[in-house]
Amino acid sequence: MSVLESSKWQVSYPPSLDFGQQLTPDQLHLSMQATMSRHEGGPVWLFAYGSLIWRPECDSVERRRARVHGYHRGLYLWSHEHRGTPECPGLVFGLDRGGSCSGFAYRLEERCLEDSLRALWQREMPFPAYRPHWLTCRLDDGSKVQALGFVLERHLPCYAGNLPDSLLSQILANAKGRFGTTRDYVEQTLKALRTHQMPDRGLEARFQRCHDARHA
Repeated sequence: MSVLESSKWQVSYPPSLDFGQQLTPDQLHLSMQATMSRHEGGPVWLFAYGSLIWRPECDSVERRRARVHGYHRGLYLWSHEHRGTPECPGLVFGLDRGGSCSGFAYRLEERCLEDSLRALWQREMPFPAYRPHWLTCRLDDGSKVQALGFVLERHLPCYAGNLPDSLLSQILANAKGRFGTTRDYVEQTLKALRTHQMPDRGLEARFQRCHDARHA
């Protein structure tokens, strides 16, 4: 285990991860029902800010560029399966408090809404690392919709927070899970955002810094 220092905190890697018990199908269904009970009515929209941009989970009848205020995208969630292992955890994106975030709003197909939501919960909520939340999204024409988003739970051990570049460089170089590397996951997201003319310049700059650090 290596211990890396930053000016603000001490970080140990690999961390002691505790994702809790995997949710049962009944618990997933109850979470989905509780979330939908807070929906204000009308079409159901989904806000995509990470891999859902380039690997959608469900059918949609409309896709619009959108922005959410009050949350930003960050590599703040440990991944011990999809993009890393318990011995070499990776990271995935989550929405955390503060700032704003560009992405896509998908209007979900009404006739298969139940199946779409179930697939989303199975993908995003196998462990209770996120909190399903209704976000106010401003679409590219200036209108606003209520959209489902998965935001981070800061109090859980799987929340990594804003790690120092020195540690992020190690993770990008080494972490690999069932669906591939953390580096590929970040690169695909950055590419999708650039392709749709909404680059995340802060994330681009950090990714480049970490790449340069590994090759200095």
